[in-house]
Amino acid sequence: MADSQLLADLISGITQGNIVPYLGPGVLKGVVNADSGAAIPADSDSLILAMNDGKPMAPRLMYEFPRAAMNLENKKGRKFIEKFLTKTYLETQWTDSGFHQWLVSLQPNYIVDINRDTQIQALYESTPHTLIVGMARIAGTDFRFKIYHHDGNGYREITQDAVDTALPVLFKPTGTPLPEPNYVASDADYVDYITELMGGFAIPGFLKQYRKDKQYLFMGLRMNRDTERMVLSDIIYGAGSPAGWVMLPDANDKEKRFCEKKNLQIIDADWTALLTVDKSSLTSVA
Repeated sequence: MADSQLLADLISGITQGNIVPYLGPGVLKGVVNADSGAAIPADSDSLILAMNDGKPMAPRLMYEFPRAAMNLENKKGRKFIEKFLTKTYLETQWTDSGFHQWLVSLQPNYIVDINRDTQIQALYESTPHTLIVGMARIAGTDFRFKIYHHDGNGYREITQDAVDTALPVLFKPTGTPLPEPNYVASDADYVDYITELMGGFAIPGFLKQYRKDKQYLFMGLRMNRDTERMVLSDIIYGAGSPAGWVMLPDANDKEKRFCEKKNLQIIDADWTALLTVDKSSLTSVA
Protein backbone atom coordinates (compact mmCIF):
# COMPACT_ATOMS: atom_id res chain seq x y z
CA MET A 1 0.00 0.00 0.00
CA ALA A 2 1.34 3.44 -0.96
CA ASP A 3 2.24 6.00 1.70
CA SER A 4 -0.28 8.84 1.40
CA GLN A 5 2.26 11.55 2.20
CA LEU A 6 4.65 10.24 -0.45
CA LEU A 7 1.84 10.39 -3.01
CA ALA A 8 1.03 13.95 -1.94
CA ASP A 9 4.69 14.92 -2.28
CA LEU A 10 4.86 13.41 -5.76
CA ILE A 11 1.81 15.40 -6.85
CA SER A 12 3.40 18.55 -5.40
CA GLY A 13 6.54 17.75 -7.38
CA ILE A 14 4.53 17.63 -10.60
CA THR A 15 2.85 20.99 -9.91
CA GLN A 16 6.24 22.56 -9.13
CA GLY A 17 7.88 21.17 -12.26
CA ASN A 18 10.42 18.99 -10.45
CA ILE A 19 8.74 15.68 -11.33
CA VAL A 20 7.76 14.69 -14.87
CA PRO A 21 4.71 12.47 -15.42
CA TYR A 22 5.58 9.54 -17.71
CA LEU A 23 2.44 7.82 -19.02
CA GLY A 24 2.07 4.23 -20.15
CA PRO A 25 -0.96 2.37 -21.53
CA GLY A 26 -2.44 1.59 -18.11
CA VAL A 27 -3.58 5.20 -17.62
CA LEU A 28 -6.15 4.69 -20.40
CA LYS A 29 -8.03 2.14 -18.31
CA GLY A 30 -11.70 3.08 -18.29
CA VAL A 31 -11.65 4.90 -21.64
CA VAL A 32 -14.16 3.22 -23.95
CA ASN A 33 -15.69 3.56 -27.40
CA ALA A 34 -18.52 6.08 -27.07
CA ASP A 35 -20.74 3.94 -29.32
CA SER A 36 -19.89 0.32 -28.51
CA GLY A 37 -18.47 0.56 -25.00
CA ALA A 38 -15.37 -1.41 -26.03
CA ALA A 39 -12.16 -0.49 -24.23
CA ILE A 40 -9.61 1.60 -26.08
CA PRO A 41 -6.74 -0.57 -27.33
CA ALA A 42 -3.67 0.69 -25.50
CA ASP A 43 -1.46 -2.12 -24.25
CA SER A 44 0.42 -4.55 -26.47
CA ASP A 45 -2.12 -7.39 -26.49
CA SER A 46 -5.16 -5.19 -27.12
CA LEU A 47 -3.40 -3.34 -29.92
CA ILE A 48 -2.42 -6.58 -31.64
CA LEU A 49 -5.97 -7.92 -31.43
CA ALA A 50 -7.44 -4.67 -32.75
CA MET A 51 -4.93 -4.56 -35.59
CA ASN A 52 -5.68 -8.18 -36.57
CA ASP A 53 -9.49 -7.95 -36.62
CA GLY A 54 -9.82 -9.32 -33.10
CA LYS A 55 -7.92 -12.52 -33.84
CA PRO A 56 -4.79 -13.58 -31.92
CA MET A 57 -1.59 -13.91 -33.92
CA ALA A 58 1.11 -16.57 -33.56
CA PRO A 59 2.60 -16.73 -30.04
CA ARG A 60 5.94 -15.31 -31.18
CA LEU A 61 4.09 -12.30 -32.65
CA MET A 62 1.82 -11.85 -29.63
CA TYR A 63 4.93 -11.25 -27.54
CA GLU A 64 5.01 -7.52 -28.33
CA PHE A 65 3.08 -5.07 -30.53
CA PRO A 66 6.12 -3.85 -32.52
CA ARG A 67 6.87 -7.43 -33.56
CA ALA A 68 3.28 -8.04 -34.67
CA ALA A 69 3.18 -4.70 -36.46
CA MET A 70 6.38 -5.58 -38.31
CA ASN A 71 4.84 -8.84 -39.49
CA LEU A 72 1.75 -7.09 -40.88
CA GLU A 73 3.83 -4.27 -42.32
CA ASN A 74 5.82 -6.82 -44.31
CA LYS A 75 2.58 -8.31 -45.64
CA LYS A 76 0.44 -5.21 -46.15
CA GLY A 77 2.84 -2.28 -46.17
CA ARG A 78 3.68 0.46 -43.72
CA LYS A 79 0.59 2.46 -44.69
CA PHE A 80 -1.57 -0.32 -43.25
CA ILE A 81 -0.11 0.27 -39.77
CA GLU A 82 -0.45 4.04 -40.09
CA LYS A 83 -4.07 3.80 -41.23
CA PHE A 84 -4.90 1.40 -38.39
CA LEU A 85 -3.47 3.71 -35.74
CA THR A 86 -5.13 6.79 -37.23
CA LYS A 87 -8.50 5.07 -37.45
CA THR A 88 -8.10 3.84 -33.87
CA TYR A 89 -7.02 7.08 -32.23
CA LEU A 90 -8.44 9.83 -34.44
CA GLU A 91 -11.46 8.51 -36.31
CA THR A 92 -13.01 6.63 -33.37
CA GLN A 93 -14.89 8.53 -30.66
CA TRP A 94 -13.60 7.68 -27.17
CA THR A 95 -14.92 8.75 -23.81
CA ASP A 96 -12.96 11.30 -21.82
CA SER A 97 -10.38 10.09 -19.31
CA GLY A 98 -10.75 11.27 -15.73
CA PHE A 99 -7.08 10.59 -15.11
CA HIS A 100 -5.95 12.88 -17.91
CA GLN A 101 -8.30 15.62 -16.72
CA TRP A 102 -6.82 15.28 -13.23
CA LEU A 103 -3.25 15.38 -14.57
CA VAL A 104 -3.80 18.45 -16.74
CA SER A 105 -5.43 20.22 -13.76
CA LEU A 106 -2.02 20.03 -12.04
CA GLN A 107 -0.56 22.16 -14.86
CA PRO A 108 2.62 20.11 -15.33
CA ASN A 109 5.47 21.78 -17.21
CA TYR A 110 6.41 18.62 -19.09
CA ILE A 111 4.60 15.35 -19.82
CA VAL A 112 5.99 12.24 -21.54
CA ASP A 113 3.17 10.14 -23.01
CA ILE A 114 4.15 6.95 -24.85
CA ASN A 115 0.54 6.28 -25.84
CA ARG A 116 -0.72 7.34 -29.27
CA ASP A 117 -4.13 8.66 -28.18
CA THR A 118 -5.15 12.32 -28.18
CA GLN A 119 -6.61 12.71 -24.67
CA ILE A 120 -4.11 15.33 -23.49
CA GLN A 121 -4.14 17.13 -26.82
CA ALA A 122 -7.92 17.46 -26.56
CA LEU A 123 -7.58 18.91 -23.06
CA TYR A 124 -4.89 21.30 -24.33
CA GLU A 125 -6.96 22.49 -27.32
CA SER A 126 -7.28 25.99 -25.84
CA THR A 127 -3.92 25.99 -24.06
CA PRO A 128 -0.76 27.24 -25.76
CA HIS A 129 1.83 24.45 -25.60
CA THR A 130 4.70 22.74 -27.39
CA LEU A 131 4.15 19.29 -28.90
CA ILE A 132 7.07 17.00 -29.74
CA VAL A 133 6.22 13.97 -31.86
CA GLY A 134 8.59 11.03 -32.33
CA MET A 135 9.21 9.82 -35.88
CA ALA A 136 11.12 7.01 -37.57
CA ARG A 137 12.58 6.03 -40.92
CA ILE A 138 12.42 9.46 -42.53
CA ALA A 139 14.81 10.75 -45.16
CA GLY A 140 16.53 14.10 -45.49
CA THR A 141 17.22 14.69 -41.79
CA ASP A 142 19.10 13.15 -38.89
CA PHE A 143 16.38 14.17 -36.46
CA ARG A 144 13.60 11.82 -35.39
CA PHE A 145 11.03 14.31 -34.18
CA LYS A 146 8.80 17.16 -35.25
CA ILE A 147 8.02 20.16 -33.07
CA TYR A 148 4.69 21.96 -33.16
CA HIS A 149 3.57 25.17 -31.49
CA HIS A 150 -0.05 25.38 -30.39
CA ASP A 151 -1.21 28.97 -29.95
CA GLY A 152 -4.52 28.09 -28.29
CA ASN A 153 -6.25 27.68 -31.64
CA GLY A 154 -4.21 25.18 -33.63
CA TYR A 155 -0.82 23.67 -34.39
CA ARG A 156 1.93 24.82 -36.70
CA GLU A 157 5.28 23.15 -37.17
CA ILE A 158 8.27 25.11 -35.87
CA THR A 159 12.05 24.75 -35.59
CA GLN A 160 13.94 24.16 -32.36
CA ASP A 161 15.04 27.80 -32.33
CA ALA A 162 11.42 29.00 -32.33
CA VAL A 163 10.32 27.07 -29.23
CA ASP A 164 8.81 29.18 -26.45
CA THR A 165 10.38 27.49 -23.44
CA ALA A 166 7.85 29.10 -21.09
CA LEU A 167 5.06 26.90 -22.48
CA PRO A 168 4.18 23.40 -21.21
CA VAL A 169 5.66 20.56 -23.26
CA LEU A 170 3.89 17.37 -24.35
CA PHE A 171 6.31 14.73 -25.67
CA LYS A 172 4.74 11.86 -27.63
CA PRO A 173 7.73 9.61 -28.46
CA THR A 174 5.71 6.93 -30.28
CA GLY A 175 3.50 9.35 -32.17
CA THR A 176 0.01 10.76 -32.48
CA PRO A 177 -2.48 11.33 -35.31
CA LEU A 178 -2.60 15.07 -34.58
CA PRO A 179 -1.83 17.46 -36.15
CA GLU A 180 -0.67 14.93 -38.75
CA PRO A 181 -0.27 11.16 -38.38
CA ASN A 182 3.25 10.13 -37.41
CA TYR A 183 4.03 6.92 -35.53
CA VAL A 184 6.79 4.75 -34.14
CA ALA A 185 5.15 1.33 -34.23
CA SER A 186 6.91 -1.60 -35.93
CA ASP A 187 10.21 -3.24 -35.02
CA ALA A 188 11.91 -1.39 -37.87
CA ASP A 189 10.53 1.91 -36.56
CA TYR A 190 11.80 1.25 -33.06
CA VAL A 191 15.25 0.13 -34.22
CA ASP A 192 15.65 3.40 -36.13
CA TYR A 193 14.10 5.55 -33.39
CA ILE A 194 16.05 4.03 -30.49
CA THR A 195 19.31 4.22 -32.46
CA GLU A 196 18.81 7.95 -33.02
CA LEU A 197 17.54 8.38 -29.45
CA MET A 198 20.81 6.92 -28.17
CA GLY A 199 22.70 9.19 -30.54
CA GLY A 200 20.88 12.27 -29.29
CA PHE A 201 18.89 12.95 -32.46
CA ALA A 202 15.41 12.06 -31.17
CA ILE A 203 15.13 14.74 -28.47
CA PRO A 204 15.32 18.49 -29.17
CA GLY A 205 18.22 20.39 -27.68
CA PHE A 206 16.08 22.62 -25.46
CA LEU A 207 14.53 19.52 -23.87
CA LYS A 208 17.95 17.99 -23.21
CA GLN A 209 18.77 21.07 -21.17
CA TYR A 210 15.41 21.25 -19.40
CA ARG A 211 15.38 17.60 -18.32
CA LYS A 212 18.67 17.76 -16.38
CA ASP A 213 18.18 16.53 -12.80
CA LYS A 214 14.43 16.11 -13.29
CA GLN A 215 12.72 13.15 -11.66
CA TYR A 216 9.96 11.05 -13.19
CA LEU A 217 6.74 9.46 -12.04
CA PHE A 218 5.86 6.42 -14.16
CA MET A 219 2.16 5.62 -14.29
CA GLY A 220 0.41 2.83 -16.16
CA LEU A 221 3.65 1.25 -17.37
CA ARG A 222 4.94 -2.21 -16.55
CA MET A 223 8.73 -2.49 -16.59
CA ASN A 224 9.13 -5.87 -18.29
CA ARG A 225 9.11 -4.93 -22.02
CA ASP A 226 12.57 -4.44 -23.49
CA THR A 227 11.47 -1.97 -26.16
CA GLU A 228 9.70 0.32 -23.70
CA ARG A 229 12.62 0.06 -21.28
CA MET A 230 15.13 1.11 -23.96
CA VAL A 231 13.01 4.12 -24.88
CA LEU A 232 12.56 5.31 -21.30
CA SER A 233 16.23 4.79 -20.46
CA ASP A 234 17.27 7.42 -22.99
CA ILE A 235 14.36 9.78 -22.37
CA ILE A 236 15.22 10.05 -18.66
CA TYR A 237 18.96 10.44 -19.29
CA GLY A 238 20.44 12.97 -16.89
CA ALA A 239 17.73 12.44 -14.26
CA GLY A 240 18.16 13.31 -10.61
CA SER A 241 18.57 10.89 -7.72
CA PRO A 242 16.45 8.92 -7.42
CA ALA A 243 15.61 9.04 -11.12
CA GLY A 244 11.98 8.64 -10.16
CA TRP A 245 9.16 6.51 -8.88
CA VAL A 246 7.13 3.77 -10.56
CA MET A 247 3.49 3.12 -9.71
CA LEU A 248 3.85 -0.64 -10.02
CA PRO A 249 1.67 -3.06 -8.03
CA ASP A 250 2.97 -6.63 -7.66
CA ALA A 251 6.29 -5.97 -9.38
CA ASN A 252 8.03 -9.13 -10.58
CA ASP A 253 11.73 -9.89 -10.18
CA LYS A 254 12.61 -8.67 -13.68
CA GLU A 255 10.91 -5.35 -13.02
CA LYS A 256 12.55 -4.99 -9.62
CA ARG A 257 16.01 -5.57 -11.08
CA PHE A 258 15.47 -3.05 -13.84
CA CYS A 259 14.14 -0.39 -11.48
CA GLU A 260 17.05 -0.89 -9.13
CA LYS A 261 19.48 -0.56 -12.04
CA LYS A 262 17.84 2.69 -13.17
CA ASN A 263 17.54 4.10 -9.63
CA LEU A 264 13.75 4.03 -9.78
CA GLN A 265 11.77 3.47 -6.58
CA ILE A 266 8.79 1.15 -6.82
CA ILE A 267 5.46 2.14 -5.25
CA ASP A 268 3.24 -0.90 -4.69
CA ALA A 269 0.08 0.73 -6.06
CA ASP A 270 -1.24 1.82 -9.42
CA TRP A 271 -1.97 5.35 -10.64
CA THR A 272 -5.51 5.34 -9.25
CA ALA A 273 -4.06 5.82 -5.75
CA LEU A 274 -3.01 9.33 -6.76
CA LEU A 275 -6.60 10.34 -7.42
CA THR A 276 -7.53 9.73 -3.78
CA VAL A 277 -4.98 12.15 -2.33
CA ASP A 278 -6.42 15.00 -0.28
CA LYS A 279 -5.18 18.24 -1.84
CA SER A 280 -4.80 19.78 1.60
CA SER A 281 -1.93 17.35 2.24
CA LEU A 282 0.15 18.62 -0.69
CA THR A 283 3.58 19.83 0.40
CA SER A 284 6.90 20.77 -1.12
CA VAL A 285 9.16 18.03 -2.41
CA ALA A 286 12.64 18.21 -0.95
